[in-house]
Amino acid sequence: MNYPEEWKTLNIALSHDWLTGMRGGERVLELLCEGFPNAPVFTLIHDESRISEAINRHHITTSALQNVPGIFKVYRYFLPFYPWIIKRMRPPETDLVLSTSHCIAKGLPLDHDTKHVCYCFTPMRYAWSFYDEYFGRNPVKKALLSPILRQLRYWDRQTSDRVDRFVAISNHVRGRIEEYYGREADVVYPPVDTERCTPGEPGNDGYDLIVSALVPYKRVDLAISAYNLSGFPLKVVGTGTEYAALKAQANSNIEFTGWQTDKSIVELYRRCRFLIFPGEEDFGIVPVEAMACGKPVVAYGSGGVCESVVNGETGIFFNKQTEQDLLEAVEKCSSVKWDPALIRRNAERFSSQHFINGIAASIRAV
Repeated sequence: MNYPEEWKTLNIALSHDWLTGMRGGERVLELLCEGFPNAPVFTLIHDESRISEAINRHHITTSALQNVPGIFKVYRYFLPFYPWIIKRMRPPETDLVLSTSHCIAKGLPLDHDTKHVCYCFTPMRYAWSFYDEYFGRNPVKKALLSPILRQLRYWDRQTSDRVDRFVAISNHVRGRIEEYYGREADVVYPPVDTERCTPGEPGNDGYDLIVSALVPYKRVDLAISAYNLSGFPLKVVGTGTEYAALKAQANSNIEFTGWQTDKSIVELYRRCRFLIFPGEEDFGIVPVEAMACGKPVVAYGSGGVCESVVNGETGIFFNKQTEQDLLEAVEKCSSVKWDPALIRRNAERFSSQHFINGIAASIRAV
């Protein structure tokens, strides 16, 4: 990876929501930690056992939540208190804070002279626009949470004024930043490890694939229902709160593999027929990883995936989240003679080096 020379002398701190696993946001932070090897990291909580060495080797400052017994299982229940908690964190004087945020990280209190660039995965989804997907449709729960979420929206909007420059992960998220914060944003797509994700031998082993956290808004339930009807083999990689319910819903043609290593997931990409992506994401790294392996994507045509998958060239979109629409898209995908080299070239637009170059340009512009 080629990092800018000026990064070696920049006095910077990094801010991240929480460190409880290595997902897309943590892969972004990992690259930034490698580019800023002396930067301290500020975060609500840190589970060292589930975080990469590239991040762990940094000086990591956590909040008071770190001392709560069993916090890694219950931290989400402290959501109403996050603004109060992060307000009490005090970073050292630096030239710049670079926050990687979808929730709380951009709210780190700073001196007036410190510049702040926020790489925004999204404005707080559960507070602004995805209530039902996160909390369900229970009217009692909605009534109880409504004033809390209203306060979170107020805090989220207020702290956006402290950011000097926003960088969005997609045009889709840039639109949300403009709508909710009234701010403009650069667009720098998240890094995808296109050196790790490469095509294998031609062909497939006769299964379709889902790689996802098993949580409601990912809509894995839709794919389970559709593949129950079709009977075609489907492998589901991932863990989450919906694991047991989804497994109980599935017929015998659907296999749940649980958590898999990065190496194993690449092999699953290489040997699948298609990747199935049934939910709406702000960007979606998984479809790009699959395309980097030369595989087409069947995706719900909404959100960030519309910026990464080229409909008809690197995959097929379906426009309604119904079993029938998904199955029609799968059938259409099976009738196309795909060009793995073309699919791979499309994915290379989202390489880690492209990400570093884009972030460097935004930092220079602040």
